[in-house]
Amino acid sequence: MTYQLRRLSLAAVNIDGVLLNDTFSPVIHSFLTRRGAVYTPDVERAVLSQPRRIAGEQMARLTGSDATSEDMLSAYFEERDSYLREHPVQLTEGAVGLLRRLRGLGLRTVCYGGLSKEHFDRYLGEYAELFDGPGYVCTNDFRPGIREITGEVFGLTPGEALFIDDVARVAEAARELGVPFIGHPSSFEHSFQHRLMAEAGVRHLVSSLDAIDEELVRVLDAEAVSETVWRTHEGEGAPR
Repeated sequence: MTYQLRRLSLAAVNIDGVLLNDTFSPVIHSFLTRRGAVYTPDVERAVLSQPRRIAGEQMARLTGSDATSEDMLSAYFEERDSYLREHPVQLTEGAVGLLRRLRGLGLRTVCYGGLSKEHFDRYLGEYAELFDGPGYVCTNDFRPGIREITGEVFGLTPGEALFIDDVARVAEAARELGVPFIGHPSSFEHSFQHRLMAEAGVRHLVSSLDAIDEELVRVLDAEAVSETVWRTHEGEGAPR
């Protein structure tokens, strides 16, 4: 018999870095360091999962450039396009299986991220039937978007939605709202996201999407019922 979830009713899954491979961290690292920035956790935090305008402003500040945010973003996306020619966007291993598991547990699913819906349509459009509501929510204007997706799009309370993301900034917002969260930090060698998530108190960190199984979702559901999702204990937070 399939386990019936008691509190969770929605799984919101980030697109780039979770359902799709991380094609942002390597380019951001290269873009900044080649322009003289020292790549630190604070530098990474200043750029990742920010509205594009703010990310452009931060990149200019970090590199000592007097270029506008628009010019910095244009240069960044030009470099990303070049990177993608040799390192194309791909479905993360286990992505489709994850979506099917989540739906099999009775959860509605939605995808979200900072790029436009065309990005979702291009890479995940053939799996559109695995998503609910709008299917995809562009969060560029209200990042990280947890409050908006949970309350405004689906009309839920924070404890009813599970977020799966690769960026610690999103985890921090989830912690503030008491939202269940699973971290899937980038494996990029210069990324600080695993460390930052651990520092933020993320209790459930996974290194593969296959690790987000029924057992883990049941644990999150139980924690949502008891409102202990963000109660930390010594030794917790190790990747599964």
